[in-house]
Amino acid sequence: MTQQRLQKLIAAAGVCSRRHAEQLLLEDRVSLNGFIAKLGDKADPELDKISVDGVFLNPQTGKKVLLFNKPIGVISSCHDPYGRSTVLSLLPVKLSKGLHPVGRLDADSRGALLITNHGELTLRLTHPRYAHAKTYLVKVQGKPSNLTLCHWRNGVMLDGKTTLPADIELLQSESNQSLLKVVLREGRNRQIRRIADQLGHPVIDLQRTAIANIELDALPEGSWRELKEREWTPLLEIAQPSLH
Repeated sequence: MTQQRLQKLIAAAGVCSRRHAEQLLLEDRVSLNGFIAKLGDKADPELDKISVDGVFLNPQTGKKVLLFNKPIGVISSCHDPYGRSTVLSLLPVKLSKGLHPVGRLDADSRGALLITNHGELTLRLTHPRYAHAKTYLVKVQGKPSNLTLCHWRNGVMLDGKTTLPADIELLQSESNQSLLKVVLREGRNRQIRRIADQLGHPVIDLQRTAIANIELDALPEGSWRELKEREWTPLLEIAQPSLH
């Protein structure tokens, strides 16, 4: 497995947030293979021994992958310093132990989110070089012109860098709003919302319906199901290079 920064591994193990883990490292409360670890150190959780305050992180045996249909208002993290509901707080305590959400879905967005204890799967789905497709149904204000949709498909300047080409399909349109199907192969912060605002068609509703080959289908909002190994193993086999 690829080495990752210790604060990321600690957060992924459900011990605390990544920011809190950084503070633990600064306070010399984290050990790596018997030695005090420092901020910036990396490790392979399947080979290295990592402990926090003398307690070792749980080894990631028994891989578990859940598909969760996140409601609006729920935070995609292990913990929230403001006391808001998180995706893990909606799972039974015994089920959620050691799990972490894969990537993020904005608090004001809803839909498919994977929750797992599988480090390599998390890396594959969050590292830009693998360019996994994520599918969204997006309701926007107004009716985007063909020229606007073409612009979005080809890439839009965001934070000084052009976005990757996207698949954009106009599914239906009324006088004051439209429904789009958007397929992205990257995941910048609030990317769809920011592009839609920039193009003059703010988002009314955003639902992620699929992550690569994993589709939400009829899973009720706020519910989850455990994926069978045959469903998530293809995600480890896809290694499409990023177009950057």
